[in-house]
Amino acid sequence: MPGTSSKPPPPDVTLATNRRARHDYEILDSFEAGLSLTGGEVKSCRAGHASLQQAFASFEHGELFVQSMHILPYLAAGSGFAPVEPDRPKKLLLHRRELTRLHSVVQLKGLALVPLKLYATRGRLKLEVGLARGKHLVDKREDLRRRQDDREARSEARRR
Repeated sequence: MPGTSSKPPPPDVTLATNRRARHDYEILDSFEAGLSLTGGEVKSCRAGHASLQQAFASFEHGELFVQSMHILPYLAAGSGFAPVEPDRPKKLLLHRRELTRLHSVVQLKGLALVPLKLYATRGRLKLEVGLARGKHLVDKREDLRRRQDDREARSEARRR
């Protein structure tokens, strides 16, 4: 058949992750959102110069923005790229239904929107955003204890 390709789609390439998010928050649900970025920011992200460590998402005037997502300026940029602020708010692109649903859930239940992963798929940059509830110190200790028990059980099974 003309126009069909037998090649599988290219795999997603993870560019940045927020490893602290799963430690500090209980992730209830996750969403894929597009990002509104400049050309230099896209090139810098693809080069691995993006950080989600202190990032969070918030609503402003009915739109969702990711705050404190640090993207270094693209170093190989010539005069074609205008310099932009590395920590400027970046607009997240979601359907209107998803935005209204998230906005109501965040307001009513007091949950947070936390960026989990920045990745490239089919030539586009996407951000995985998690709907999260903050963990208390007791919950964090419980998770560490559970992980330690699992690790010990696996090593014991290997020894036998």
